[in-house]
This record gives sequence, structure tokens and C-alpha cells, in this order.
Amino acid sequence: MPELPEVQTVVDDLNKKIKGSLIVDFWTDWAKSIKNQLAFFKRKIKNKKIAVVKRRAKNILIYLDDGQVMLVHLKMTGHLLLKREKVSKKDQEFFKERVNQYIHHVWTLKKGKSEMKLEFSDLRKFGKIQLFKNEEELFKEKNFVALGTEPLDEGFDFKKFEEFLNKKPKMLVRNFLLSQKIIAGIGNIYVSEIMFEARVHPGRIIKSLSKKEKKDLFKFTKKILKKAIELRGTSDSDYRDTTGAPGGFQKILKVYNREKEKCKRKGCNGIVKREKFNQRSAYFCEGCQK
Repeated sequence: MPELPEVQTVVDDLNKKIKGSLIVDFWTDWAKSIKNQLAFFKRKIKNKKIAVVKRRAKNILIYLDDGQVMLVHLKMTGHLLLKREKVSKKDQEFFKERVNQYIHHVWTLKKGKSEMKLEFSDLRKFGKIQLFKNEEELFKEKNFVALGTEPLDEGFDFKKFEEFLNKKPKMLVRNFLLSQKIIAGIGNIYVSEIMFEARVHPGRIIKSLSKKEKKDLFKFTKKILKKAIELRGTSDSDYRDTTGAPGGFQKILKVYNREKEKCKRKGCNGIVKREKFNQRSAYFCEGCQK
């Protein structure tokens, strides 16, 4: 599932490319993804301009000029592709890749005289699209009410992070970082990388952490998420950016999806292991994560 860096990459792309565009049509062959009645959804978004695109946790929020908010959740295998009338040869090659061929929803957009297509490719068809009449209605939705702190917000400092930790002394550190009710947007890929950099074993509970380990977890949470955004996300499987291109963070992964490979930390001879905690795989080095 795309995590915070992948979703932020898409949001940044959309703000550069479609802000101010007029929605002139919408097509779907999988109406189950639309959580409103389809005819209502199409009628309410037609001839509305896109004011701005934002992110909350792993959700893409497309604000329309009349105050409505269109939520898009990519779920397991979804990604958004933006196709202009004139497509470069490089983009054409990316769009031809099999992973980009599962188009189930298309918004037709106009900006000036040019027309664009915003396409939702989703192999497993788990994606979600929902229209809210305004931001107030959106943030009253039960899944949004439960969302925790944004880890890259300037106001999220070590003091607040430590306060959160101290409230859950018996919780696995890994589960703490994965909990969308505590810190929103982090998933399996980045939790494995954060805990590796902080040298913390995924089986540790919070009350066992030293002050330094807490500070390192906080520091690397911010650092790794920012680096992943800079590299346009991780394409572990289906994720692609709006040009159909893969991200770049998978090229520098230290432990995630590297089971049985040698640890990349200088001076460590450990091997990367994969174990399941609460039915989810954790990757870690058995040599340097204690």
C-alpha cells in the first residue's frame, strides 16, 4: 500500500499539474469504488474547478472550487496517472507498462485550451473515491476522526513523540509507529527502515527503550520520510507516480524486502531476517538491531 511519501509525491504532482483545471467528465467501469451514488457523484463534480490538492495520512484530498472535497484512497495497488494531449516518448513508455494498464476510473480535465486525463489504475480494485460536501463533513467521517498526528508537521517535536511513547509502555515499538491512530501515514516499508537506522529490534516494547533510542526513532522517522519524498517514494510493487514512473527509494532500502541478504551497515556481519508480528512482516538485521 502506498504510504505517506508516495501519497505526498502524488499530491505535489497534482498541485503542479491540475490545480485550476475544470472537471468536464468522469468515467468508471467499477462503480463499487465510488462511495456515493454514481449519478450523484458525476453530477456534483462536473464543471467544478480543482482549487488545491492536499494529503491527510494516506488520503489524497482534492478540493473543488465550491468547497466540496473529493477523497481518493489508493489502497493496495492503486495509483494516479496524468495524461496530457501531447505525451513525451519517455512517459509513453512508462504508461505502456503492465502495472499502468488497470484503468478503472478517468476524470477528463480542461485547463485553458488543453485537455488532460487523470486516470486511476488499480489492479485489485480496492481503491476508494468519495465526495464530501465540505471539509467539515469530511473531518467528521469516522476514519478521519481517528487519525493521529502527521509526523512531518513542524509542531510534531521530540517532546510530543516521547509523550505518546510514555502513554503506551507495553506496546511494541513497531506497532506504535504503525498505528494510524497515533502517527498517521507510516506503513510497513518505512517502519522497517526507521527501526533499522535506530538499531531497535521489532520485538522490543516501548518501556525497554533508552532515551537515546527514543531520540533516534524520532530523528529517523522524520529523516527517512523526507528522503523518501525527495526520491519520489518506494516502488516495491504497484506504486507509480503521475507520469507512470517508479519511485527511487527502493534503490536505497537497507532491510525491507532484503530477507537473507547481508546487512548494509558498515562493520556489521548480520543477515536480514523477516518475522511476522501481528500478521505483518517485519524486516530487521539480527546483528545490529537489539
